[in-house]
Amino acid sequence: MEKLSARLLSWASLIDEKTVEQARTSSRMPFIHPHLALMPDAHLGKGATVGSVIPTLGAIMPAAVGVDIGCGMIAVRTQFAREQLPADLAPLREQIERAVPLSAGRDNRKVVATAEPRIAELEELAETAGFDPARYAGHWRNQLGSLGSGNHFIEVSVDETDRVWLFLHSGSRGVGNKIATHHIAVAQRLAKQWWIDLPDPDLAYLVEGTPEFTRYIRELHWAQHFALLNREEMMDRVIRQLSEVMGEPVAEQERINCHHNFTEREKHFGKDVWVSRKGAIQADAGRPGLIPGSMGTASYVVEGLGNPLSLNSSPHGAGREYSRSAARRTFTHEQLREAMAGIEFRDTDAFIDEIPQAYKPIDQVMADAADLVTIRHTLRQLVNVKGD
Repeated sequence: MEKLSARLLSWASLIDEKTVEQARTSSRMPFIHPHLALMPDAHLGKGATVGSVIPTLGAIMPAAVGVDIGCGMIAVRTQFAREQLPADLAPLREQIERAVPLSAGRDNRKVVATAEPRIAELEELAETAGFDPARYAGHWRNQLGSLGSGNHFIEVSVDETDRVWLFLHSGSRGVGNKIATHHIAVAQRLAKQWWIDLPDPDLAYLVEGTPEFTRYIRELHWAQHFALLNREEMMDRVIRQLSEVMGEPVAEQERINCHHNFTEREKHFGKDVWVSRKGAIQADAGRPGLIPGSMGTASYVVEGLGNPLSLNSSPHGAGREYSRSAARRTFTHEQLREAMAGIEFRDTDAFIDEIPQAYKPIDQVMADAADLVTIRHTLRQLVNVKGD
């Protein structure tokens, strides 16, 4: 850990000056308490740095949470060993791709039976929160159980004992994005209205006790729960596909579901603060967590160490070294094929911007996180499913 200033601590050994300067700017906001923590995977984001933990007193910056509210991971450990899987994994990949809508704009054609109780739970939660999600996305119900695109994925992996795991990364889809975008705009409008001089418009904030803040928190927590249930729904579908291929039901040995773009009320350094983790997971002592690498490298099942200086947090993944456009200019389809050797995936140049070389080395990220988490399992991909 390096102390960059009284209000900025960093666990990142691989970080550029632009990212550090962006984090410095966020750390100078007057309501930061006691400091902003940069995770090992930190990189430039919109307004606030991706891979940062931002504790605030009496205010929240909606852009510091991000537009993919509740984005995170879910993993299930099965009873199967690698040797029990079929030699040809393409049919399993194709079945998963049929069961889960993949791309950013693709939703379920209808609400399937397994999603109905989850939809009912979200409808009740929205009623309690006093808002209608259809104001943001009329088809939000059909978004439950869909993956999205970018760095979201579904994987079949094996751990160090060759036990088969199912691993999935997604968030609150279009409805969460629209909720976030709306409240970012509200915060920016209020900043202009009150002549607040911001170092960056995306650091606009909502003040606790105001109607705008209260509405944001209610809708934020709804979107976070949508994201959690979205992952549960997709995981149940993936389990069904694996069960069909294996000819027997999956017996879950363990299930872990954790956010890495979210805000919660927590107590740190003697104060009740709002902790916004933008690309970081909660890592209280003993808490299980998930840290994925890129689509061709290892992922990790971890346990938190409860490091108080990190505000009980840890990295959420590898962190980008190349922007998507830079990755497309730098790498080729052939390099992607080489990086994915031995992994069953949909071979298309649409994934060049997700090539493992576009990300920080996950092993270095995990080394930097040695005082934040301990590694329980190291997972290696056998099947990768992504939405283009």
